[in-house]
Amino acid sequence: MSDFFKTVKGLSQGLYKEKMSKFISFVEPATSADEAKAVIKRYQNEYHDARHVCWAYMIGTERNEYLSSDNGEPSGTAGKPILGQINSFGLTNVVIVVIRYFGGIKLGTSGLIVAYREAARLALEAAEILECHEQAQVSFTFPYLAMNDVMRLAKGGDVRVVEQHFDNTCSMTLQCDADLMPSLRTRIADISGTTIHD
Repeated sequence: MSDFFKTVKGLSQGLYKEKMSKFISFVEPATSADEAKAVIKRYQNEYHDARHVCWAYMIGTERNEYLSSDNGEPSGTAGKPILGQINSFGLTNVVIVVIRYFGGIKLGTSGLIVAYREAARLALEAAEILECHEQAQVSFTFPYLAMNDVMRLAKGGDVRVVEQHFDNTCSMTLQCDADLMPSLRTRIADISGTTIHD
């Protein structure tokens, strides 16, 4: 399993025309299936007058959570080619929506596959692709007396504070690159009085 993954920085779009049909494509980042579905819904509402709103998404560093839809196009002619482009670019945490305005001339099965694939590719080529490092989080409680040791740890360059509460018993959630997590957990456990919550 790789701790690195590639995704898109933000929204980008493409346009492919074939025999009077227009294929408008949009790529957006999404970190969960729910987020991807919300993006899809937004385009379905915005382009409600389009003949087809086809899409595909891929989620997670393992790249094993994905879904695609032909939205009324012949089976396998839209969603699969869109998903194929996500795979070609080796991306995850991404959703692609391709909107088709029908121009009156049928493209046939192979024509549709080419059109959806090209529309997705054009949007991806316009996108800024980021290489990201998988992140992991750890939450723990500690006595107020251990504050200095904990803060020294939290201010380390490779660690980010996600949440913190200071009271009689203090709590904190830290985030770091996934491959650094085992050593961070050990360093937390070494501080007197800390309890790590899984």
